[in-house]
Amino acid sequence: MNRLRALFVASRPLSWVNTAFPFAIVYLTTTREIDLTFVLGTLYFLVPYNLAMYGINDVFDYESDLRNPRKGGVEGALLDRSMHRLTLWAAVVTNVPFLVYLVAVGSPLSWLVLGISVFALIAYSAPALRFKERPLLDSLTSSTHFVSPAIYGLVLGGAVFTVQLWAVLVAFFLWGIASHAFGAVQDIVADRDASIGSIATALGARTTVRFAVIAYWLAGAALLASAWPAPLAAILALPYALSCAVYWNIGDAEAESAHRGWRRFLWLNFITGFLVTLLVIAYWLLNPA
Repeated sequence: MNRLRALFVASRPLSWVNTAFPFAIVYLTTTREIDLTFVLGTLYFLVPYNLAMYGINDVFDYESDLRNPRKGGVEGALLDRSMHRLTLWAAVVTNVPFLVYLVAVGSPLSWLVLGISVFALIAYSAPALRFKERPLLDSLTSSTHFVSPAIYGLVLGGAVFTVQLWAVLVAFFLWGIASHAFGAVQDIVADRDASIGSIATALGARTTVRFAVIAYWLAGAALLASAWPAPLAAILALPYALSCAVYWNIGDAEAESAHRGWRRFLWLNFITGFLVTLLVIAYWLLNPA
C-alpha cells in the first residue's frame, strides 16, 4: 500500500484534470458522442500519462528534489531510491495498453501528434535529452504536455482547424509557457544547488516573472480572435497575470517566496476550469451539430 501511495503521489493527482480535460472536451465537442475512444482516451490522459510525465521527472530529479522544501507532497513526490525502478516500470505498464488502442483507432496524423506528446513527456526529464535543463525549451516542452492532448483529441475526432480554433490553441500554448516559467522561479535556489538549468536559472527570477506576465497577456489577446463565446475567456488570463505581477521585482535570493504565487495558481486552475466548462457548454448550445 505504501508503494501504491507513492505512485499515486508521483502522478500529481491535482494535475490529472489539466491533461484529461483538454482531450475530453475537444473530442466530445468535435464528435458529439461518448464512445469507447472518448472513455479510454480520457482515462489515459487522466492517470497513466501523468504517472509517466511526473514519475519520470521525480526519478531523475531526485538529487534536486532532496534540496527542494516543497517536494514530498501534492506538489511532487520525493521518491525513495527503492521506488525508482518500480515507478519507471509502472509508467510503461500503465501507458502501453492505452497507446496500443489509441494507435489502432487513429490515423497517421493522430499517430504523429500522439508520438510528439509522448516524446515530450519523456524528453523533458530523461537522461541525455533532459529538455527541462535547456532554457526556454523547458517551457515549450512543458506547454506541449498540456496542449498536445487537446490537439490529439481534435485530430482523432476529425476537427476542422480554423483560424478561430488555432487562436484558442495558441492561447493555450502561451498559457502553458507562462505557467511553467513562473513555476520554475520558486525552484531557482534548489536547481542551482543541484546544477540543474531552467528558464528561471538562466534568466533570473525578475526577468522570468516578467516573461510569464507578458505571456499570459498574449494568451488573453490571442483568445480575442477565437469564435464566440471563447473571447470571454481572455478575461481569465488576467488573474494569472496579476498573481505573477506581484513578484515583478523579485530577486533571485527571495525566489522561493514565489511559492505563494504558485499555490494561488493551483487554485486558479480549478476556478478557471469551471468557467471554461461553462463557456464550452455555451459554445455547444450556440453551435448545434
